[in-house]
Amino acid sequence: MSSEDIAEEIRNTFPGTEEVIVQYLAGYLVDDAGEDEDVLQVAQEILRSVARDRLDALSALMNNLANLLEEQLNARIKNKSRPRLQKLDKVMDMSKSHLSNTIALSEGVDLESINKGKASRVDVKKLEKQEAKLRAKIEKRSRRDLYEGSKLLDTYRKQQSYEEMFMKINPLEAGQAAKNKSKDIHLPSIDVNFGSNRILSGATLTLAHGRRYGLIGRNGVGKSTLLRHIAMREVPIPAHITILFVEQEIVGDDTAALDSVLKADVWRDHLLKEQAALDLKLQELEREGDDKRFEDAREELSSRLAEVHARLTDMDAESGPARAAALLAGLGFDEADQKRPTKSFSGGWRMRLALARALFVKPSLLLLDEPSNHIDLNALAWLEDYLQTWPGTLLVVSHDRAFLDAVATDIVHQHSGRLDYYKGNFTQFYSTKSERDKNLRKEYDTQMEYRKHLQAFIDRWRYNANRAAQAQMKIKILEKLPDLQPPEQEETEKFTFPETDKISPPLLQANEVTFGYQADKLILKNVNFDVGLDSRVAIVGANGAGKSTLIKILTGELNPLSGHVTRNGRLRVGYFAQHHVDTLIPTMNPVQFLASKFPGKTEQEYRSHLGNFQITGMTGLQQIGTLSGGQKSRVAFAILSLQRPHILLLDEPTNHLDIEGLDALMLALQKWNGGVIIISHDERFITTVAKELWVCGDGTVSKFKGDVQSYKNLIVSNIKAKP
Repeated sequence: MSSEDIAEEIRNTFPGTEEVIVQYLAGYLVDDAGEDEDVLQVAQEILRSVARDRLDALSALMNNLANLLEEQLNARIKNKSRPRLQKLDKVMDMSKSHLSNTIALSEGVDLESINKGKASRVDVKKLEKQEAKLRAKIEKRSRRDLYEGSKLLDTYRKQQSYEEMFMKINPLEAGQAAKNKSKDIHLPSIDVNFGSNRILSGATLTLAHGRRYGLIGRNGVGKSTLLRHIAMREVPIPAHITILFVEQEIVGDDTAALDSVLKADVWRDHLLKEQAALDLKLQELEREGDDKRFEDAREELSSRLAEVHARLTDMDAESGPARAAALLAGLGFDEADQKRPTKSFSGGWRMRLALARALFVKPSLLLLDEPSNHIDLNALAWLEDYLQTWPGTLLVVSHDRAFLDAVATDIVHQHSGRLDYYKGNFTQFYSTKSERDKNLRKEYDTQMEYRKHLQAFIDRWRYNANRAAQAQMKIKILEKLPDLQPPEQEETEKFTFPETDKISPPLLQANEVTFGYQADKLILKNVNFDVGLDSRVAIVGANGAGKSTLIKILTGELNPLSGHVTRNGRLRVGYFAQHHVDTLIPTMNPVQFLASKFPGKTEQEYRSHLGNFQITGMTGLQQIGTLSGGQKSRVAFAILSLQRPHILLLDEPTNHLDIEGLDALMLALQKWNGGVIIISHDERFITTVAKELWVCGDGTVSKFKGDVQSYKNLIVSNIKAKP
């Protein structure tokens, strides 16, 4: 019975089940690793959450699985009855024994000593090569298992309600206990693991209260894992420091957006409800007589009400609605939006709600993971301005250099299982680190040259009677030299887009284009737009202004209500959609996916092409579902380049790329000879790639006379000017 049969059975019964759960259960049921458990019972418990009310379907599925696995389960029962290996009470460590490992096999003959003088016929190099291959295979398997397990763990954590998690991580007493206590965090030696992977080893975590830290590092180094460990207090953060981690979008329901933000401060909401209940009870008691028991009850309730009032005053509860409305307005929610139920918003807007909720709570330690990925340039400009006056401690993971320059007072560089700290923003960090790396390299090279000189002298005169004493002295000097580690090589990436062939203009033109998803609600009115091979245009504007809609009209995905789009007959357009990575098939590997889209090449040709976008080695043969967001983006770019486009239309292409990947993309686009139209919130990406800035808003698309910074300043000024 194969795991694929089991998977197919689950898919047929519950078609909407996440693929990761299907694959996990299929592997678990046929794997001997679960032989000591009631595997069917465990599987049923996991599937119960998927089945919900369809218990009959679940029961039928479990019966089918029991029939399919009958032979295998019976074999396991027989195996259980056989003698089992037992751990000895006393274990002898043979590696510490001076006795030969083979001397006890027969009457005192030491096989090791007999063979000691004989030359081994084993090819040591081949043996080492095979062992390296085996190690790589085991590591790859452990990473795959780790990925599957982490997905299920994340699913479990999402099922815990926000309120439960908040009250567990931030007890009400924490606010009271924090008075007159330092909110600085200094943990001299922390270890962070993710499954069998060591993320940090003996690292120092230092966060001074009131400072804003930018956490940077390569994709996959474990930045988000570190934030989760801090958020769950798996790293020993002092109990009086309140923590909030913005990682995932909120779950949509009928709660209005404004109420959702207000309810984010769980203790404020809890105390307001208690206050209302106490007021109601006191009103009831007022109607009773002057009996002593009623008077005692009134006194007790009044005392508790005074405590509740004091706590609500401490947390400035009265200003809550005004603060929440201001936060939502800054993040792009108008008055009508603030009254809409959260379930009516898309994932990106719900992510903004999650951000607004965290800013409303004002924890002592706020943790943000790539906050700029889910907001447009307008909202990002406001967020940068808002965070510059953040009263608590901020730890933010971001690949956006301009955001880190505007917000961060310190940079934390996570690499090689440790954390390095730098004062200043990202630009200052880059300058300091480059200088430090240069000095380390110089010091290392100098010492290596000196060691080489000493060793040459020792080798030449060590056995010369006249110079032996000098040689011994040099040996002592060599032994006392500090053992310097070679400086880490700066990892660089390179993307390559194939040069495009020239075609005569006009290439792509929008003439008097008008569009709306409903005829009475127009998004674009009489828009004129011309794209050529030398175009380098960035389109900016608020979410919903029509930026992505304009791109879709240019690609032909949408047709205008009036006006027309003219395309050159030979024109090839490459389109990177905002959620492009979601269209990749997770069960295929990158090589298979490229072959399915562009058949006719050899595996080596596909792998070579993927190498142009840093998908190298075994990564090209890993399932796409196990790749990071940045790696998926690289696969998407590899597919775009195979189209050999004349024009690239890129909608938020930087969202999943780390700083090195972003640098590689910018350099590749600068060198490329085709036209580029981008929608992006990343100031540095826009400044580097684009020559023109066009603003989309109020149904029009017009050229902006100024740079990105001027545009952001204008946005912040307009938001602040609103009453």
